[in-house]
Amino acid sequence: MTRRFTLVAFHAHPDDESLLTGGTLARVAAEGHRVVLVVATLGEAGGADGDDKLGARRQAELRRAAEALGCARVAVLGYRDSGLHGDAPSASGRPPRFVDVPVEQAAAGLIAILRAEQAHVLTSYDAHGGYGHPDHRHLHHVACYAAAAAAIPVLLEATVDRGRLALALRLMRLAGPMLPRLPLNRTSDAYSSVSETTHLIDVGAFWRQKRIALRAHESQAEGGSRLRTVALLGRLPGPLFRLVAGREWFIEVGRPPAVHRIGDVFATLR
Repeated sequence: MTRRFTLVAFHAHPDDESLLTGGTLARVAAEGHRVVLVVATLGEAGGADGDDKLGARRQAELRRAAEALGCARVAVLGYRDSGLHGDAPSASGRPPRFVDVPVEQAAAGLIAILRAEQAHVLTSYDAHGGYGHPDHRHLHHVACYAAAAAAIPVLLEATVDRGRLALALRLMRLAGPMLPRLPLNRTSDAYSSVSETTHLIDVGAFWRQKRIALRAHESQAEGGSRLRTVALLGRLPGPLFRLVAGREWFIEVGRPPAVHRIGDVFATLR
């Protein structure tokens, strides 16, 4: 009898789950495992045009994306988006910004979910917080604390091969000024070197689910003078989307990197 596992994916804002781990979540769910999605904030600072109802809109988008990926449960911790540079306002009477909440306090809700779900695997972000968003960096520390407190067997940090990202950015910039520019000061400071990664998950067979999930985040494809990343990826034709988004990288905490990347998020447990 095939053993079934529970994977909890922890993300900072709606759409992060689709961009970084969408294919993995879809694959894990299709293989019969339980997928639980936990999001720290509703990304209220993620609008280009100042929509005061953006949080509610993004929550609805999150649930549509989660359904496309096969998630069995979605939980929002309810903190406020801290903003790309940590400069989002923190008005009185509102929930605190995620970066302002001490790690132990911010982890409490996640720990409760991990224990209730009897989770086997937790995914978070690498130590760089991906491209360096303050909420992503804070989430890295919160996840490390929660995984230890809840005795989670496997902690996987979602990342991107820095070398492939740098090449993709160069190609995008050559393609024209209307393509999106990710908020990276230097790609050398973003995500991870491929030599640091332990897992490379082939999600090419699940490109449709991943693209549907990305397209669910309509608010992140609107506004501003430039085409935004979610919009660009969502518009790619199937074969090109599969080429660009058909792999997802992780670092398993405590496992030494190897020449050959692991292709199964549950390999340590099997």
